[in-house]
Formats: sequence, structure tokens, C-alpha cells
Amino acid sequence: MKNITVQKVTLNNIKQLQEIGRKTFYETFAGSNTEEDMQKYLDESFAETKLTEELTDPNSEFYFAILDDNVIGYLKVNFGQSQTELKNDKALEIERIYVPKEFHGKKVGQILYDKALQVARQKNADYVWLGVWEENPRAISFYKKNGFVEFDKHIFKLGNDEQTDIMMKLKINNN
Repeated sequence: MKNITVQKVTLNNIKQLQEIGRKTFYETFAGSNTEEDMQKYLDESFAETKLTEELTDPNSEFYFAILDDNVIGYLKVNFGQSQTELKNDKALEIERIYVPKEFHGKKVGQILYDKALQVARQKNADYVWLGVWEENPRAISFYKKNGFVEFDKHIFKLGNDEQTDIMMKLKINNN
């Protein structure tokens, strides 16, 4: 695949972020959830006000994967108090890595994941953690392949539906 670049997302990119966020979340989960729950989640999570808040949070960062001027995936990482759980200063949370279906299997997710590890090392994190839906075997095997181990479970609300996420973490060597 030609050169994919990774670029930090700014407020100027909010429309693109909203677009790729809604598209990839819908593609990934619409088949397993009600339309009502999906719409509720998309409207809340990808509202411009919510994304503005997240983009201006100093403890969260978004990155786009870009190919030929097109956004083909994105990453969201959190540290410190912006982590959805754990809130450990020595940890970095990968909250989202999403890639449109047409780019699955083209190493886009791996490139974004590598970027997350790079950020974690810059922040001197001891480990990286994330939550992955228990019914998303593709993502679970991706993280296991990258050395993540399961350590807990937590509830993720999608619309009005409570779902179980497997929490996984990876210890980082900062040498």
C-alpha cells in the first residue's frame, strides 16, 4: 500500500472526524445493535460539541491515517484524568482505533496502533490499556497478536443497551 501518513487532528478537522467516526462506528456495530441504540450513540458521541470538548482536552489526542489526502482511519488516546477508567498517570488508554471496512487488512490499524505506542512512550507510560467489545473477535485477536492480555471486564453503554467490554493491557518497555 502506498504511503499512509499519520497526522494529529485539530479543531479544523472536526467535520472529517465526525464523518469518519460515524461511518466506521456504524459499519462496525450496526449489524449487532438496534437502529435506535446506534442513532442515540452516534448522535451523542459524534456531536460537534462533544468532539470539540474532546479535541480541546489536553489529555486526549486524535490522529488520522491519511492516504492520498483521504482520511482512512483514526485513533483516539487518553491519558491522566481523561482516561475512561483506571485514571493512572503511568498509563495510556487507546479509546478508539477505527478503520473503514474497505481498508481492513491493509495495515492501517497497525499504523495507528504503532502511533499510540509512540505517544505512550513519549508520555513515559508503563502500560497501554483498552476496552474491546467481547463480541468483536477481529479486534480481540488484533490486540492479542500485539501482546495484550485480558485483565478485567467493564460495561459499555451503547444507546440503552449495556454490553461487556474486555479490558486488555500491554506493559511497555521504555528503554
